[in-house]
Amino acid sequence: MEAKAFPGSRGVLPLLYISPQRPKSMPARTSIRAATKKNSTQVKLLTRVEQLKLLTKAEKAGLLSAAEKSGLSLSAIEKLGLLSKAEEFGVLSAATDPGTPGALLTLSFGLLLLGPLSVFLVPEDYPWEVVVQAVVAAVSVVGGSAAFGASNFVSNLQKSN
Repeated sequence: MEAKAFPGSRGVLPLLYISPQRPKSMPARTSIRAATKKNSTQVKLLTRVEQLKLLTKAEKAGLLSAAEKSGLSLSAIEKLGLLSKAEEFGVLSAATDPGTPGALLTLSFGLLLLGPLSVFLVPEDYPWEVVVQAVVAAVSVVGGSAAFGASNFVSNLQKSN
């Protein structure tokens, strides 16, 4: 550690700290993502689903029969190609990515702020403007709530015991 006087416009500024050079054993720069990948454990999604007993809870809640009554059966999922679309969009990799819960939480806060903001900023001179306010507010509340719930769900899936 070395301290030197530094000449400035108002005379001499005392004690300018000059940092020592970094030791050679310390890497120059590592990205946050690379450091996170080295130190974090891989999220075992199916193991976590089993630990949380999500399938049992879905069965007891009657979600599968409700989905079938609404026309969403396994054959309908197959016909619509939803599984390949989920693979294509990287749903499973997003569920294991440590940054997903934070991104979903940020999205939810943004959407939940958009509703009141649109009501405040859109004038109420014409009836169609009031309808726009109501639609934007409703979509914001529903989308923000869904994103908040998804953030909590993915966060719980990623927790390790």
